Amino acid sequence: MKSAIIIQHLNFEDLGTLKEVLIQRNYNIQIIDATYTNLNEIDPTTADLMVILGGPISAFDEKKYPFIEDELRLITKRLQTNKKTLGICLGAQLIARVLGASVYPMGHLEIGFNCLQLSEDGLKSCLEPLSAEIPVLHWHGEQFDIPKGARHLAGSTLCANQAFSVGNTVLALQFHLEADPDRIEQWLVGHAAELNMASIDPRDLRRQSSLHANALKAVAPTIISSWLDLPTS
Repeated sequence: MKSAIIIQHLNFEDLGTLKEVLIQRNYNIQIIDATYTNLNEIDPTTADLMVILGGPISAFDEKKYPFIEDELRLITKRLQTNKKTLGICLGAQLIARVLGASVYPMGHLEIGFNCLQLSEDGLKSCLEPLSAEIPVLHWHGEQFDIPKGARHLAGSTLCANQAFSVGNTVLALQFHLEADPDRIEQWLVGHAAELNMASIDPRDLRRQSSLHANALKAVAPTIISSWLDLPTS
C-alpha cells in the first residue's frame, strides 16, 4: 500500500474530490493538522505522496503563526526527495517560497469560479483538461512568482501565476482543484467574514458551484491521476 501525508490548515479545506482518487489508488492517508501537530516529529521523506492544502493566512505569516516555520522546514526536506508533492493555494505558496520565489499580495481578491488560461507547457501537462474552459474555484488575495527552473502552467485574468511544476514530482496550484462543489456551504460559512468584507454574495458562489459541479467532479480526479502516473525518474 502506498502512503500519503496530507498537511491541513482548516478542517473544511481538505482533500475534497481528491480523497476518493487516493483511496482508489490504494493510498494510506495520514491527515496532519499543521496548526497543532508538532511538525518536527513528522518525517516528510518516507511517504509516496505529500499534499499541502490551503488556508486563509500568508506564506510569510510566521511571526503571527509560528508553526509556519516548522512547515517550511518540513517542505524543504520533502522537496529534497524525488517524490510526488502537491501544493494547493497556501500549500503552493509555501512551496514557491521554499524554492526561492516571492509570494505577495495581488492588491485584490480573486474569489469565485473562473477559467484558467493554460500556457504552452500547461497544455502539455496534466492540466490540459481545463483547456475546455471548465471554471475552477479561486479563493485568494496573494500570488507566487514562478520559481527558477519551474514550468509556468496556467494563469487567470486576475492572477498571472496560477500553477507551476518542477519536473514530474512537484505540482503547485493556486486555485482550488480539490474543492468539492457538494460541500461549498462549508466554505461559504467558514469564510463568511471574508465574503462580507469583500461584498461577495454567497448566493452567487452557491449558484456558480451548482452550475459547474458535474464538470469539476469529473475533471479533478482525471488531472490528479494523470499527474500521479507521471514517472518520477
